[in-house]
Amino acid sequence: MLRQDSQDAPLFGEDDGITGARKSNIRHPLVSFFHLFFRTSAILVYLLCDIFSSRFIVCMVTIILLLSCDFWTVKNVSGRLLVGLRWWNQVDKDGKSHWVFESRKPQSRNPVSSAESQIFWLGLIVCPVFWIVFVFSTIISFKIKWLAVVVMGVVLQWANLYGYVRCKLGGQTNLRNIAQNYLGSQIFKQAMKKTQEP
Repeated sequence: MLRQDSQDAPLFGEDDGITGARKSNIRHPLVSFFHLFFRTSAILVYLLCDIFSSRFIVCMVTIILLLSCDFWTVKNVSGRLLVGLRWWNQVDKDGKSHWVFESRKPQSRNPVSSAESQIFWLGLIVCPVFWIVFVFSTIISFKIKWLAVVVMGVVLQWANLYGYVRCKLGGQTNLRNIAQNYLGSQIFKQAMKKTQEP
């Protein structure tokens, strides 16, 4: 796998080490806007489509187009410009699929802005949660015709989230092991905290 060190692209809430006014400066306002625009528009159209149109096909096509535009924009533009990360999947001559991860070099002349990083990770993490809620609400309310649309929302948005988290944490890293180690360390901290209390 082709991969460079990704330590210069902070996750949501991390500090990127840039000082002064440049730290919170949004250098790519149009990219930041479209990073959130397609995601939130697809959610809003899904929530409000019964009010504006009673035609299911029109709403479904609109939502899928917005989700597709979002997937392409996040994968090809906003990830690269806002946090310096890029991922893709390629098939080799033998027909095997490989994930490829790249990141901006730490010595880059254009360091990552913490404001842009927060916009990127916030949009990337929060919006898929909405689509998961929509899946459960669709099943519970027996609106089965919408199930394909909400599943498409989950798949497209989680694909980008999965790709960028693996890109940030390292292509070879097993996410399950990371989650187990994190939970183990949190349980250990809580246990130590309780033993120190009088």
